[in-house]
Amino acid sequence: MKTRFTLSILSSLVAAVALAGCASHLAGLRATAKLEPTRGNTTSGTVTFAQTGDGVQVSGEIRGLKPNAEHGFHVHEKGDCSSGDGMSTGGHYNPGGKPHGAHGAGEHHTGDLPSLKADKYGVAAFSFLSRSITLAGPTNDIIGKGLIVHRDPDDYKTQPTGNAGPRLACAVITAVK
Repeated sequence: MKTRFTLSILSSLVAAVALAGCASHLAGLRATAKLEPTRGNTTSGTVTFAQTGDGVQVSGEIRGLKPNAEHGFHVHEKGDCSSGDGMSTGGHYNPGGKPHGAHGAGEHHTGDLPSLKADKYGVAAFSFLSRSITLAGPTNDIIGKGLIVHRDPDDYKTQPTGNAGPRLACAVITAVK
């Protein structure tokens, strides 16, 4: 019995060390998304993604937004901005089949990010940590996916979109080498 208990503890320690090594292996991966306006809009900006041991640090600056307003912000399933209206990116990236919700608060799509808050000049500067997305791996990897800024705030309730309105800007998330 004592040997079995010792082997169980040893197996748990080996698994923990392997996971820690995996997280440190991912640390340092980076990606970027250059948001271009959809047809008839002026919203643009750049977003960077940096894998850390705790998740992915997301930061950027987006211009051309409605001043003093919130705007939905999501990773979408397809890295395709060819349609002109951003609809070619498909729906929110949701490999886990979860309901739409608020980032970091209960169940939500992998692609549900915090809404952007524009200042009085229509600029949203932001930085936050996401534990929902990754830059590599078998699940939740956002490389090659679409990134969308919406006209309206996300209500975090309406399924499956959050009622965030038309797509103002579109980008494909690409790895930085």
